[in-house]
Amino acid sequence: MISLKASNYKFLSKRGVALFCLTVFLCIIAILMLSSASSYSAEKNFNDSLYFVKKQLIAMGLGLICMIVLSYTNSKLVKKVTIPFLILSFILLVIIFIPGVGVESFGAKRWINLGFTTIQPSELSKFALIIFSAKFMENRDMNKIRNCIPILMVGGLMCVLLLLEPNMSVTILSAALMIIMLYIGGANSKLFIAMVIPIVIAFILLIVTEPYRLQRLMAFINPWANPRGEGYQLIQSYYALGSGGWFGVGLFNSRQKFLFLPFAESDFIFSIVGEELGFIGALFIISIYASITVLGISISKRCENRFDATLAFGISNVFGLQTLLNIAVVSGAIPPTGIPLPLMSYGGSSLVCFLSSLGILLSVDRRSKVNIFSVIEEKREGKKKYGRLRFN
Repeated sequence: MISLKASNYKFLSKRGVALFCLTVFLCIIAILMLSSASSYSAEKNFNDSLYFVKKQLIAMGLGLICMIVLSYTNSKLVKKVTIPFLILSFILLVIIFIPGVGVESFGAKRWINLGFTTIQPSELSKFALIIFSAKFMENRDMNKIRNCIPILMVGGLMCVLLLLEPNMSVTILSAALMIIMLYIGGANSKLFIAMVIPIVIAFILLIVTEPYRLQRLMAFINPWANPRGEGYQLIQSYYALGSGGWFGVGLFNSRQKFLFLPFAESDFIFSIVGEELGFIGALFIISIYASITVLGISISKRCENRFDATLAFGISNVFGLQTLLNIAVVSGAIPPTGIPLPLMSYGGSSLVCFLSSLGILLSVDRRSKVNIFSVIEEKREGKKKYGRLRFN
C-alpha cells in the first residue's frame, strides 16, 4: 500500500492535464478568431491589422505564466491573500470614479487608466467574491442565516459599485455567483428562496426604471422595430450567425467584421465564429467551453476539504456562466448586454483573470486524491488500474 500526503502531490490528474491542454488549445483558436474579427477595424483605426492581436498576445503570455505559477500554489497561501485581494478589488472598483483615473467609454466607467494600459476591476471582483465565499464558508454552518449575512453584504456592496459604473452584465453575473456559492455552501432551501426572490425583483425594477435598459429589452423583443438604433447590433449578429450555415464561410472570410457588426473583436466575437466556422464549428467551440467547465466541476468533487471544493466549483461556474451569458446574448436568447466570452474576446483584464483562475483550479487538482502519476505507480505495485490512494 502506498501512503502519501496530498500536500506532496506535484503532478496533475488526467482531468487536470485535459483541462490544461483544452485551455491552451482554446487560446490558440481565440488568437486565430481575434486576428480575423479585428483585422479590418485595427487597420482602419490604427493602421495595423494586428494591433489587437499583438496586445492580446502580451496579455495571453502574462496570463499563461500566471496560470502555470498559480497551479503550484497551496491552499494556505490562497487563504492568506483572500482578505487583501477582496479589499484590493473594492479599492479598484471605487478608484474608477475618480476623475482623470477612470476611463469612460460609451457612457460607462469600467476601466482604470494606468498610463501604459488599462485594467477592468470588475474582472477581478468576480474572483475575489468566489475566493472570499469559499474561505468564509469553510468552517461555518451555512444553514444559519447569520453566517450568510457577511457574504450577502460583500456581494451586495460589490453589485452596487458595479451598477454605478454601470455594468449590468457583471452585476447579474456577480449576484448569480453569490447565490450559487451560498447554495453549494449549504444554505437551506427556505433561506435560499428568501434570498433569490428579492434579488430577482430588484433586477426587474432596475431594468424597467432605467430608460436605456428598457430600450435594450424592447430591442431584444423586436430588434426590427428599431433596426438602426437599439436593434442594430442584434440584427447584425443574426446576419453573421445565419450566413454561416452548417460549415461557415471560411476562416478569415467574415463579411460582418467590416464594421457592420460593432464589437466584433470583443463581446460579439462568437458571432464571427458562427459566421466563419458555421454551426458545426460553433458547436465544436461550445463543446470545448463545456468540457472545461465539466472538468472543473469534476475536480471540485474530488477535493478533500470544503475550501478547495467550493473554490473549484465557484471558478468552474463563473467560467461556464459567463460563456453561457455571452453566447445567449449574441444568439438573441437574452437581452443584449456587454459581457466578454472567456479567453476569446479581446480584453487583457478578462484574459489574465480567467487564465489565473484556471491556474488556481489546477492547483486544487494537484491537491486532489488521485493524480496521473500515482495511478501509474499503483499499477506497478499490482493494484487496480484505477484504484485510489489511501491516506493516513
